[in-house]
Amino acid sequence: MPSQIELQLHAQLESRKARSLLRSLVVIPDSSADFSSNDFLGLARCPALGSRFLAELASFPKHTPPLGSKGSRLIDGNSHYAERLEDTIAQFHNAEAALIFNSGFDANVGFFSTVPQPGDVIFYDEYIHASVHDGMKVSRAGIKRAFPHNDVEHLATLIETIRREDRENIHGSSDQGSGSQKSKPRNIFVAVESVYSMDGDTAPLVEIVELLERHDAHLIVDEAHATGVYGTNGRGLVNELGLESRVFARLHTFSKSLASNGAAMVGPKVLREYLVNYARPLIYSTFTSFSNLASVKCAYDMLISGETVPLVEKVRDLVTHFRSNICVPEHMLLPSTSPIQGIVIDGNAKVNALSRELIQAGLNVKAIRFPTVPRGKERVRICFHSHNTMQQVDHLIQIVRRWIQHDLETGAGAGTMVVPNVDTAAVQGAEVDPADAEAICSPATDVAVPASIAGSASAIPPTAATSVPVAPRAAVAPAPSSTLTVSTLSAKTALPFSSKL
Repeated sequence: MPSQIELQLHAQLESRKARSLLRSLVVIPDSSADFSSNDFLGLARCPALGSRFLAELASFPKHTPPLGSKGSRLIDGNSHYAERLEDTIAQFHNAEAALIFNSGFDANVGFFSTVPQPGDVIFYDEYIHASVHDGMKVSRAGIKRAFPHNDVEHLATLIETIRREDRENIHGSSDQGSGSQKSKPRNIFVAVESVYSMDGDTAPLVEIVELLERHDAHLIVDEAHATGVYGTNGRGLVNELGLESRVFARLHTFSKSLASNGAAMVGPKVLREYLVNYARPLIYSTFTSFSNLASVKCAYDMLISGETVPLVEKVRDLVTHFRSNICVPEHMLLPSTSPIQGIVIDGNAKVNALSRELIQAGLNVKAIRFPTVPRGKERVRICFHSHNTMQQVDHLIQIVRRWIQHDLETGAGAGTMVVPNVDTAAVQGAEVDPADAEAICSPATDVAVPASIAGSASAIPPTAATSVPVAPRAAVAPAPSSTLTVSTLSAKTALPFSSKL
């Protein structure tokens, strides 16, 4: 007879299943065209990288260095090979130092759980990765608050509020003759992604950097989905915008465009030393294997040599072709010019249905559902890679257009949707069982904010038959189904993610 805990776990799984949220592990057939993975440059199946990797392994006689790391990096897992690789990564990304973690998740948890000091402040984009949330859960920061996605004006108000409070506290302490630590301004950290994983849009990094410099605040940029794709030879969006010396820390992962595992946090030397001493994911985990370090090195060798430049150009052409030819109601197409594209379809059940139809047609396209994205913003996430063909893209476009047209004609209202300005990390009023609670982080400590910006963004009605915008997303008000039109891009748009190769 099942135990009490087994029955409870079963009930929670049945609840997820009833809401079209049940996850499962699947094996994708080799014959399926990949429009899902983060292998943007196609290096995971690239013969050139494979040959480099095998040659690198063969260059060391009789397992020297060993195949495995043998332990935590602070005990037996370190090596000259790892440290030389970190030097290469730091130099490539124009940083003082780099520190390799077993994953980007570990790096974010290690940073945000330890670097902010007691009483400090963390502001984060509402669409920031779950790993940042997990780090903040155990952070000593006094305030942890989301700001609306890419809303620099709102972020400015939050920062100005903190600095005003700091000035008042310092002034009060001076009047009382106190010179305590509490009278010093708090450190402010701002966490963003250069390219957002579920939406494919980019952060307004120039505006954010200029804002933070006025207030002595620190920017942390997760470049997971920009590494290899943006910037000179794939150095990232921060590099492309010329901001490397003005950003406190950057996270570059190896598991997407670089076809390996792990990540490096790059920044000041003191940050590296601090993380070595305090980042628990680094201290208490067995370090990554030598074979993985070799794979990372070979991938970086390809970036440095410029071998990946034609691959980026191929991805750019595919994305341009897709956005120029996909004909859907304009608010359904994510405003992205990166390799990450998406078709927004309201509701988990419906987005699952479109994903199934694409998979049955031999196209690996995954559904991204609430609560991973806000309710009403469920979508199929479409990723483009250097190994995709124009014929595959045209096949995908044909199926998506046919499915949406059928959905509209049957009165299901694919285009009748509300896109609220929701904090994904703290969805209000969501029907979530306890097992889902971890996916929706609790609202963080609040900061006094003027009432004029405390609410959600104003709704903007959709326009008919216009070019799909390449700009930060706006809230979309519900519209009668009779007003829906099919829009296309009026002309091919040059994509920015390879402008500085």
